[in-house]
Amino acid sequence: MNTGRRPKTRLGSLLAALAITGASLLLGLPAHADEPSAGASAAPKENPRVDLILDVSGSMNIADIQGKSRISVAQNSLNEVIDALPGETDFGIRTLGATYPGNDKTAGCQDTKQLFPVGKTNKVEAKTAVATLRPTGWTPIGLALRGAAQDLGKGDATRRIVLITDGEDDCAPPDPCDVARELAAQGIHLVVDTLGLAHDDKTTQQLICIANATGGSFTDVRTPQQLTDKVKQLVDQSNDTYTINPVRTTGTDKCESAPVLTPGVYSDREKFSEHRVYKVPVKSGQELRASVSVGLDRAMARDYGVLLQATSATGQELVRGTDAGSNRTDVISTGLRWSTDDSRGYVTASPTTSAKDKDKDKPDTTVCLVVSNSLAPQAGVHTDPGMPLELTVDLASASPAPEGAAMGLGRGWILLLTLTLAGLFSGLVAGWIARWRIAVWREN
Repeated sequence: MNTGRRPKTRLGSLLAALAITGASLLLGLPAHADEPSAGASAAPKENPRVDLILDVSGSMNIADIQGKSRISVAQNSLNEVIDALPGETDFGIRTLGATYPGNDKTAGCQDTKQLFPVGKTNKVEAKTAVATLRPTGWTPIGLALRGAAQDLGKGDATRRIVLITDGEDDCAPPDPCDVARELAAQGIHLVVDTLGLAHDDKTTQQLICIANATGGSFTDVRTPQQLTDKVKQLVDQSNDTYTINPVRTTGTDKCESAPVLTPGVYSDREKFSEHRVYKVPVKSGQELRASVSVGLDRAMARDYGVLLQATSATGQELVRGTDAGSNRTDVISTGLRWSTDDSRGYVTASPTTSAKDKDKDKPDTTVCLVVSNSLAPQAGVHTDPGMPLELTVDLASASPAPEGAAMGLGRGWILLLTLTLAGLFSGLVAGWIARWRIAVWREN
């Protein structure tokens, strides 16, 4: 049973929800992930990177999964996962509690090591390394998460940690939930998915907390096949990440101090009931197209919404987009469009003057994009770091006005008058025909 939530973020996964492809559906933008926008720097395509953390603590010897020990189930599942690894995936394995057999907790709580480095996988060597594992030690999950983040390194592609454990961390500090929030706040595109082999409430809550902090998922594993299928699914999902990730930015609470954005995809984090402001210079003759997605990566109170406003530098609202939900989705998104020349998005130009000549001397308009939310956490849910936010900005040539749009209401009144006269004439003719038929019927 999967009880966690995953946004397509980064705020895909919602966080994405939307980013390049989602924004193209919402706003009509071209969805070319291999063509970096002006807001993102070009980078060579990176391979997906996955580091699996396997708990090898003493309790993994317990035989309660269809009569098999937890460690044997995990080892068999890993063998199948390794055999099915996509060739382009960089895969590694880290253990916790695998090497120290003693009773010194201080020493045991340092027991995490890289079993197989993240990179191109020699499947025979990886499976041999897994087969040698014997449950022995403690459960330093927080320390293992930090180690896995180092194993994966940094870069533009999203990294994924898959944690398989049968118990809660018994070595804190560091608290694994705090470590997950710490990693999420670093903006290193790291997602942690957790799989629990035991079913006590404390372990479940801790694993959900770790997953929620990074936009990952939690799975309560009940059968060997469920474990195998879920790990394979998570490895496959690592292929569905950005080749170029959103540019990290930090919105402010006022337009004057807001960061200036050019066309591109951006990531940020927004706290509950917060306002985040960004600036976009828009030239005359251009149309601003923007969308925002907020990842609901933790338990929310019912009934919530997100608002995206375009305002002038003085605070006057130009246009807005809104979306609302009731705790049934993992991401909430909205978008807007606005042109400098007309509040409706139309550009009007005289037949003798080109739009380019007409616009070239006009100054840029500073548009302030304001992202607001009416989200509230459920009781006991951490509010830091903020929720993942993904903002897409594009500037396109504004659409020309439909022919005759400048006539506005004038042409509308002419059409209304024509329809009225036509209806009156039709009614008179129909009435005359009805009276004639009645007169003929009476004579006969």
